[in-house]
Amino acid sequence: MKNVFLVFIVLALNSTIVFSQKPEGKIYKPEANAKKDIELATQQALNENKNIMLIIGGNWCPWCIGLHKFIDENSSVDSLLRANYVVVDVNYSKENKNLELLRKLKFPQRFGFPVIVILNQEGEQIHTQNTAYLEKEKTYSVKKLTEFFKNWSPAALEISNYKDYN
Repeated sequence: MKNVFLVFIVLALNSTIVFSQKPEGKIYKPEANAKKDIELATQQALNENKNIMLIIGGNWCPWCIGLHKFIDENSSVDSLLRANYVVVDVNYSKENKNLELLRKLKFPQRFGFPVIVILNQEGEQIHTQNTAYLEKEKTYSVKKLTEFFKNWSPAALEISNYKDYN
């Protein structure tokens, strides 16, 4: 009986420690004004000759958090992203679903979360990406993310890079 009681105490203490730890900084901010954030990103994108990448998800979503963590931990992917895009994290949660914005973006949530929407420098939607196609096993793929980031970069969409159109 003492052993059972000790096991119970150890489990209770471990649970208290795990649940009382504060999570690291939240990626998605329910209180954020996504429309205003996109307006600011559009100005920055014009100044820096970049496109805008909206990463739509929530702190409740392990794949959403995993995408950010994967990018942060892979310097080549992170560098490519930062060189070509102004990133805006758009919250989707019970506190703020950003439904007006999602309607304007043609309902990207139909692909699940996270979902990526690419806007050009003028803030016009040019692509919606189901991130399931960027996965490899139980994480994301460096190769697939790299190709995706390159294929929707400003340089990839620059007509002067295509001789047949000049």
